[in-house]
Amino acid sequence: MSFARPLILTALLCICSIGNANDWPQFRGPSGNATAPNSNPPTTWSDTENIVWKSELPGRGASSPIVFGNRIFLTAYTGFGVDSEQPGDKADLKLHVLCFERDSGKLLWDKSIKASPATQSFGQRVADHGYATATPATDGEAVYASFGVSGVIAYDMDGNLMWQAAIGDGTAGFGSAASPVVYSEMIYVNASIESDTLFAFDKQTGKEVWKAESIMKSWTTPCIAEVPDGSPELILNQKNEIFGFDPITGEKLWWCAGVEDYIVPVPVFHNGIAYCLGGRTNRAIAVKLGGRGDVTKTHKLWQSNIGANVTSPVYHDGHLYWASDKAIENCLRASDGKEVYQERLPTRARIYSSIVRAGNKLYVTTRDQGIVVLAANPEYEELAVNVIKSDETLVNASPAVSGNQLLLRTDRFLYCIGE
Repeated sequence: MSFARPLILTALLCICSIGNANDWPQFRGPSGNATAPNSNPPTTWSDTENIVWKSELPGRGASSPIVFGNRIFLTAYTGFGVDSEQPGDKADLKLHVLCFERDSGKLLWDKSIKASPATQSFGQRVADHGYATATPATDGEAVYASFGVSGVIAYDMDGNLMWQAAIGDGTAGFGSAASPVVYSEMIYVNASIESDTLFAFDKQTGKEVWKAESIMKSWTTPCIAEVPDGSPELILNQKNEIFGFDPITGEKLWWCAGVEDYIVPVPVFHNGIAYCLGGRTNRAIAVKLGGRGDVTKTHKLWQSNIGANVTSPVYHDGHLYWASDKAIENCLRASDGKEVYQERLPTRARIYSSIVRAGNKLYVTTRDQGIVVLAANPEYEELAVNVIKSDETLVNASPAVSGNQLLLRTDRFLYCIGE
């Protein structure tokens, strides 16, 4: 399948500015960099302060909400594994795509599929996050959700089924995690866990356009980055290597020595450089984009022994910020990877959600102690710690930024936080 090259060169700009300032159409926002530079959500909130609305969810999940226009999309699961003491029968597991009205939080539709028999059995690792972990993606015409061994499914904006595609039946460890990404005319899904494969599907039909095999130990969501010449590269981080693909043809353009362990965090990019975290020993690597072949000696700019196993970073004004899964807030200088600060956050639990930036504030979501709001500058400055005390369920999802509001999902409710 081929597409017009002029459209390709402008597609990245289109997806980075898709819709309007209220839109957050995929995991970590329009460009995947978890940044809303002109937004100003509240610094403080509580059960009774700055909650615009809340909607009870029909099921649990670790996926994040996404927004397009007056629609919010979210995934959830029911029927199995909801209660860790009595998980139930796996045959009853249903996987949901939910659509809410943006302004009111009203549930507009709820579509579900039965889970595949290959679904991972319930255990303590899966209990941490459940069976709806991948955040959906939308282009304003359809919503695309990945449920691991149960496949990728597409609905139109009114909830009509468009297509469903299989991506493999492999399971491992914590289960699936990678979220789909929309770019140009395709949907990209990292199915390293399910089949050691990176897939590109036609977004209209669900037919496979291309695939890359031998993708090893990678739970990460792909990143569509912009090279300084304006061309796009699909960046995928896996065990031992970082890859750069042509997102249209699937050609592997370059590769670079990476973290020698499995990978979960999503790469971020800025000014032609990709920043990649990963590994249980926590590493960070910076790679200049636009190379060809093995670029380890020519384009690998630096490597740091500070990083994260699960959580993804943001870039702002020459610095990288993230809260590691060990509940340590980190700031590195992006030019050379040097540590600026490391500070303990007010929780002893692990952190699974990723940091987001809105304007000059950083929002760090803990599982059990609310959201910590920090100043987005290279000195640790805690502005607030916000806890909704009436909701004691765990929070595994990252918030979405929509205008001057946050959309936050817990295991029980979807909240709209704003003044």
